[in-house]
Amino acid sequence: MSFIADKQTLDDLSLLGKYNTHSIFHIFNQVKTRGGEKLLDQLFLHPLTDAGQINNRSAAFRYFGDHPATFPFDEKRLGQMEAFLDEGCAGNFPAALWQMTRKKVMALLVKDDTFQLQQQGLDTSIQVLRECNRLLQRLEKEGLDKNTPWEKWVAVARNIFRDERLKALDARDRSLWQNAQLHYLVAHVFRQPLKELLELTYEIEVYITVAAVGREKGFSYATAFPKEKNMLVATGVKHPGLDKAVANPLSFSGNSNVLFLTGANMAGKSTLMKSTGIMIYLAHMGFPVAAQQLQFSVLDGIYSSVNVPDDLNRGYSHFYAEVLRVKKVAEEVDAGKHLFVIFDELFKGTNVKDAYDATLAVTEAFTAFTDCFFIISTHIFEAGDALKSQGDQIQFEFLPTIMEGTVPKYTYRLQKGITTDRQGMIIIENEGILDML
Repeated sequence: MSFIADKQTLDDLSLLGKYNTHSIFHIFNQVKTRGGEKLLDQLFLHPLTDAGQINNRSAAFRYFGDHPATFPFDEKRLGQMEAFLDEGCAGNFPAALWQMTRKKVMALLVKDDTFQLQQQGLDTSIQVLRECNRLLQRLEKEGLDKNTPWEKWVAVARNIFRDERLKALDARDRSLWQNAQLHYLVAHVFRQPLKELLELTYEIEVYITVAAVGREKGFSYATAFPKEKNMLVATGVKHPGLDKAVANPLSFSGNSNVLFLTGANMAGKSTLMKSTGIMIYLAHMGFPVAAQQLQFSVLDGIYSSVNVPDDLNRGYSHFYAEVLRVKKVAEEVDAGKHLFVIFDELFKGTNVKDAYDATLAVTEAFTAFTDCFFIISTHIFEAGDALKSQGDQIQFEFLPTIMEGTVPKYTYRLQKGITTDRQGMIIIENEGILDML
């Protein structure tokens, strides 16, 4: 089963986007190779739902966080070798020799550059293979070939280089016969093992790179538990894109699965909710997270409702789009899935009375789905007062505003309870809008 996160959620949390400089992908996308970037993209698209797999991947990142390393290959050479292997070779040596001979003749007769390009690809591949062999010997000598993230890479490389036929790699001034022989060996006989070795090389690059980002930013590694544990405990949660973000603690369990969040505009509610969603998504990828500590039971997915757009083509108002979003989430939680759900300002597209009634009813209903965790923010603090009779199932927290004269200041630190802060008109007056009108 794959981790659930629909387009609305991915957009709300700005998770994807190679060319979006504000995306979470962009933060980690410091890889140099095309293969490494493709793998990173796949990791972002497919978070894990098995606690063991998550912890194993986290352990690989953690290893390179504790043992910083420089990626030992040139990205341009790796790309050229991959292209050379993709071209392949004839299925037997006589055919390979004939093809190379014909290309060399064409190069001499009509200045065709096919032979030269093929030779460049072969020379680059041989150079990369020599580097791989030297790296293999160093890893074995230093004892890094076992119980480290290098173990799979070493196993594949060892099987390749123990073959006596590859001793021809050491030849310097090669004849046409030797070039054809090496072309046949590299691009046909060892093609699949070498492609596997390249994939593992890109995996190592991602491990090294992501670990370096996590170390530089002071991120930590989460511990995943089976979903039956039904808990999430985090300290020092902050947004990974903010270097000076204020950190906050969060906790959920089957006995306390709803966080009712209040606070004035600009107090930090949306940022806190996005930070939490991003943390949970990255944790299911096994990536370092922007928190001091995180322990969590594996979830089936995450849904958010932060920036719900209207749909003019379908004739949907903003309010109706919100209703459909709540309906979608209700169907998913009712199906027995373990989900983390974020609702920022429930039903803000309708009047205050309807928003109050709907927020109250929906929040009460969500408390029954104890396998799911919910954060619900609202300006309608009166709904919180009515919900207090629900017992400990709902947590009430707020982000405070401190008034310095007529200027609001924000601590961005969670406090227990419900706030009645409303500074909308003060902000409007401070901006001089009424005077202009």
